Amino acid sequence: MLPIGDDDNPVPLFPWMNLAIIAACVLVFLYQLANPDFTAGYSAVPAEITTGRDLVGQFSVTLPDGTTAVIPEAPGPMPISLTLLTSMFMHGGWTHIGGNMLFLFIFGDNVEKAFGHIRYLAFYLVCGLAASLAQAYSAPDSILPSLGASGAIAGVLAAYLVLFPTNRVRVLIGYFVTSVPAIAMIGLWALIQFANGFGSTTVDAQAGGVAYFAHIGGFICGFILAVILKPFSDRRIGPHVVGYPQRGTFG
Repeated sequence: MLPIGDDDNPVPLFPWMNLAIIAACVLVFLYQLANPDFTAGYSAVPAEITTGRDLVGQFSVTLPDGTTAVIPEAPGPMPISLTLLTSMFMHGGWTHIGGNMLFLFIFGDNVEKAFGHIRYLAFYLVCGLAASLAQAYSAPDSILPSLGASGAIAGVLAAYLVLFPTNRVRVLIGYFVTSVPAIAMIGLWALIQFANGFGSTTVDAQAGGVAYFAHIGGFICGFILAVILKPFSDRRIGPHVVGYPQRGTFG
């Protein structure tokens, strides 16, 4: 199921922060294409996060299929833990960034309208950091780099599930477009992440190109924060407001 649209939250607030995050991810990705060493140095590497030591050089790893791959590690920021933040805005290819930005564009605007600009940014960053930490500590000795906004976006999906469970989401299934409740679409997505994350080893999942524990960590963090923030959110459905009626605009 590929989401292509959803019900809009009619709060009169332009979601410029969500668009700014998308723009930042695109600009960083273009910079990566021109500077490969940036990707090698500023991705989040579990072994670097857990030891606090910047790994530099060529490292050989054995993949689940028995083949060997060489992982290049370039100098990163100081302290190296900053890669928990930088990796959130990096991507591994056009398909990777395209899929992530599609999800963020569709679901992020409603969540930003509910939380306000600054609160939404803080929410997004905290979920992304939680996701990166979850991935790092699921395999603390791994030198396979992790990058992408999907952990933070998982938090956004969790917030959307808490705030707008009955919103209709338009999805593409094969060649057909249909509409399903958000709780069905996001619930199925979350179920797949948890099943794949706990049903395979972290190294197998990473080698396959998916950091499932980042998705799980970001989703759990986003769900908890959204439940806490829900009483202070602005969720308008039709002509009336669900939430407190005289909410100011944050940011």
